[in-house]
Amino acid sequence: MLWDIGHRQARRYERTSGDQRSEFERDRDRLLYSSAFHRLAGITQIVRAGEANVFHTRQQHTIKVAQVGRRLAQLLQKEQPEEAEFRGLDPEVVEAACIAHDLGHPPFGHVGEHTLNELVLKNDDDGFEGNAQSFRIMTKLAVRFADADGLDMTRATLAACLKYPWYRAKTGKGAKKWSVYRSERVDFEFARERHEHNEKTLEAELMDWADDVAYSVHDLEDFHRCNALPWRKVFAEKDRIIGHALGAGAGDLKAKERVTAAYDRLREFLEGTYSELLSEPYEGAREQREQLRRMTSQLIGTYIQAVRINTDRSSNVAVEFDPDRVDEVKILKQITRDYIIGSPTLAAQQYGQKKIIRDLFDALTSNPDSSTGYPTFLPVRLRYLRPMAGTSPARFVADCIASLSEAEAIALHSRLTGSVTGSVLDPIVR
Repeated sequence: MLWDIGHRQARRYERTSGDQRSEFERDRDRLLYSSAFHRLAGITQIVRAGEANVFHTRQQHTIKVAQVGRRLAQLLQKEQPEEAEFRGLDPEVVEAACIAHDLGHPPFGHVGEHTLNELVLKNDDDGFEGNAQSFRIMTKLAVRFADADGLDMTRATLAACLKYPWYRAKTGKGAKKWSVYRSERVDFEFARERHEHNEKTLEAELMDWADDVAYSVHDLEDFHRCNALPWRKVFAEKDRIIGHALGAGAGDLKAKERVTAAYDRLREFLEGTYSELLSEPYEGAREQREQLRRMTSQLIGTYIQAVRINTDRSSNVAVEFDPDRVDEVKILKQITRDYIIGSPTLAAQQYGQKKIIRDLFDALTSNPDSSTGYPTFLPVRLRYLRPMAGTSPARFVADCIASLSEAEAIALHSRLTGSVTGSVLDPIVR
């Protein structure tokens, strides 16, 4: 084995009690029962949570990511048992990491994340990042024990949650994405002990791929159901989609050939097998529902087969991806960006959501009580988040906002701005 089981199962606080579960099963269960996971039912995936039953919430997305991640790990254990054992692969760890991967998303999804980052960066160089907030929740903010911070996860599960295993940097890829704030340095070093490199662990790689697969397939399914995907335009605007998918790499001829081939394969599959489904308005007829389920299942099954454990045991790179499948997922994600995320109606909704986040941040930053460090109107449930040693006031405010569901954020904003007075007997955040 690459790592001994005792090292992988170690916890910082060792707050466990013996029962029939393995250490990694206990991790998975703690995350599933956490308030942070429960909150995800009220958080946006792409379209605002609660807008219509057809759209995934962040929690529904997470459940499907966990299912894909577990099946992927089980497949690799079956097909590459020796390599899986060498790198310590455990499906429970992969599933736990999948359950945890979006815990830190604030209200309104990526819009809220980017807005909070802009606000926090004015006073805290670590900014705000959903992945880093997830790690902070697991290691510090979640309430589980009287005498220990966070959920007291095993080292393996914490490492599997680090999609970007580095701190925020001023330039380069670390300026765009990171998975830890410096306030969680001790926990980060504990999780990454013996990993003297910036590569993800095997289980983190599987979590990341499961997220990409679920996002690329299930969001397309949502928007097909509500007739928001103009498939005729998708199939007619090949160069536009490929150009956007390539982005800054549009001048790379080999990359363009690969992505073009991926687009052609997807179009052949979709038009050849599901032309009737995609050419008619979706009305929820039994035949349409069956075809849509079959299409989703075939795509996910294909992409679960796209990963292999690296057989070079001296390498820090844990997995090898089928580049053709990676390019196909890139195209599927680009279709959602071009025809859904880029729509004017969604942009208008997001404009208002940014204002809610900014107004809440300003209100929570202004006039803190000198004895507590937070304003007197702060809901009781959030008061335990009071400014902690080693963290900035901006981090405390971001913790408060990121702990709210979207309904709670809207209600608190309405109360604080006076647009809805509400009842003094009705707590906004429970």
